[in-house]
Amino acid sequence: MAREASVLVDQKSLRNRRKSAGPDRRHEAPDVPGLALRKAAARLLGAVLEAATPLDGLTDDEHGHPQYLALTQRDRALARAILLSALRHHGGLEHALSLLTDRPLPPNATALRHILHVGLAQILFLDIPDHAAVALAVEAARADPRANRFAALVNAVLRRAVREREALLAAIALAPAGPQSFVARLRQAWGKEAADAILAAHAAPPALDLTLREDVTGWATRLGGEALGPSTVRLVKSDTPVNELPGYAEGAWWVQDWSASLPARLFGDLSGKTALDLCAAPGGKTAQLALAGAKVTALDRSANRLKRLRANLQRLKLEAEVLEGDAQGFDDGRVFDAVLLDAPCSSTGTVRRHPDVPFTKSPDEVAKLAALQARMLDHAAALTAPGGMLVFSNCSIDPAEGEEVVADFLARHDDFYTLPVAEAEIGGIAEAIDTRGQVRTLPFMTPPGAAASSGMDGFFAARLRRRV
Repeated sequence: MAREASVLVDQKSLRNRRKSAGPDRRHEAPDVPGLALRKAAARLLGAVLEAATPLDGLTDDEHGHPQYLALTQRDRALARAILLSALRHHGGLEHALSLLTDRPLPPNATALRHILHVGLAQILFLDIPDHAAVALAVEAARADPRANRFAALVNAVLRRAVREREALLAAIALAPAGPQSFVARLRQAWGKEAADAILAAHAAPPALDLTLREDVTGWATRLGGEALGPSTVRLVKSDTPVNELPGYAEGAWWVQDWSASLPARLFGDLSGKTALDLCAAPGGKTAQLALAGAKVTALDRSANRLKRLRANLQRLKLEAEVLEGDAQGFDDGRVFDAVLLDAPCSSTGTVRRHPDVPFTKSPDEVAKLAALQARMLDHAAALTAPGGMLVFSNCSIDPAEGEEVVADFLARHDDFYTLPVAEAEIGGIAEAIDTRGQVRTLPFMTPPGAAASSGMDGFFAARLRRRV
């Protein structure tokens, strides 16, 4: 994040602004560059943590939170960076507050806590001038009726954080990155060692992976990235907007995490075959199926998401039959050689990219999603031709949404069996294949060919064959 010279506002100038405003405006925020975005960040952080509101909706450029929409594009980018850091390191920031305060904050001082987390995220994890982070947090507290009596505390805590930054970073590196309920679920599913490795991977910003139509090695050189297998280029660090990268305009690639590209690859060569992509938007897997030679039907229930899918296919110069409809009820009399069900899920495998997920998806919601996936998988089976292949996948790392769904499905459907996945089909990463021959990636795993441990999204995929 570029340093913000425009928000270098010292405490003395802020005091002078408040003094000149007169006594009746002592809690009214002065027009200070950067203050509105800090206030918006604190408010949106509260919406995620207190109301379990997904961050993507709050920061949508058309339908997002009013305070977010009131910001310039530049300030929106910084507000989102602050929020991502505050959520990604929430457990660490809570631990930092316990070290920086003599007594716990009042339990009802939630606005104060969010302001402090926004300030600490900047000081500890972002390239923001310390003085600006402190001064603007103090002003945000003074402008909030719920927190104005704590402005001096905000000042003292954040100034101390600046002085003790290195010690704090060392201390909070050992703190769990997510809420305790989420940590407990991970440890129950994968054991403490693997769960801790997952949490450590969640604390690191993700790389940008691109799926290439062709010439992966050549595009890796042009883009300054790493070639991962036959179709992926990874950009570990890139500040260039996606639509300004070489190859975007001509449709040479699309954004898709390495692990997210695996399910569609499990079909192999689809030349001359029909394929149905259920829950298809935004279209990355549809594009893969088309490139594999299939005559693709892409279905999704969201008209808005289908607009994006069509735009992506047009940019990529690929064709598919695009239909709006519910994957649970679609039936036009056809069956397909290949059916891909990338089902709705809790998205716990994408916490590196969406650090709000541990705070917005409860165990009850996971159970509801698993039941939905089971119903969708039953219907997808009916759309699979005899001898055809059905791939079930999602980006959850909860076995209740992956391994258990498939085990229950096979117990109900003796006309299907598992077709085990071979190492070579997924680039030779043996640890991502379980004892049943199903694919299970976890965020701490490294794709073959990656120069450094830059992780991947958590994904599950099972390949099922319908008996003739």
